[in-house]
Amino acid sequence: MHDRPSEYQTLIRISVTTDRGIRTVAGTLFAGNKPRLVEIKGIPVEADFGRHMLYVTNQDKPGFIGKFGETLSKHGINIATFHLGRAAAGGDAICLVSVDEDVSEAVLSEVRGLPLVVQATALSF
Repeated sequence: MHDRPSEYQTLIRISVTTDRGIRTVAGTLFAGNKPRLVEIKGIPVEADFGRHMLYVTNQDKPGFIGKFGETLSKHGINIATFHLGRAAAGGDAICLVSVDEDVSEAVLSEVRGLPLVVQATALSF
């Protein structure tokens, strides 16, 4: 928890320090029992958890969402939820996507090769 006022009643923030810098993530409970991520690396985002997810960091420029969705569609991967956050217009952005099935390493590699993508990671919960 932190000592600053918050619009969230149950906020937890975790910080990890590595040789590449400090990374933070914050989450809360909505409606008392529904966990949500509300901030990643200082970027506001409201994302619920899904069994299979993709975490993508990208540049906030036109074309990313279309190419990303087209890539998943080409491989028959259905998007269940799609959450975006950005530091500033045209700057760093985060995309958290729940999908209906596990994403193969081949598809993940293709997503990583898309223009504007900085990083892409598959998550499972």
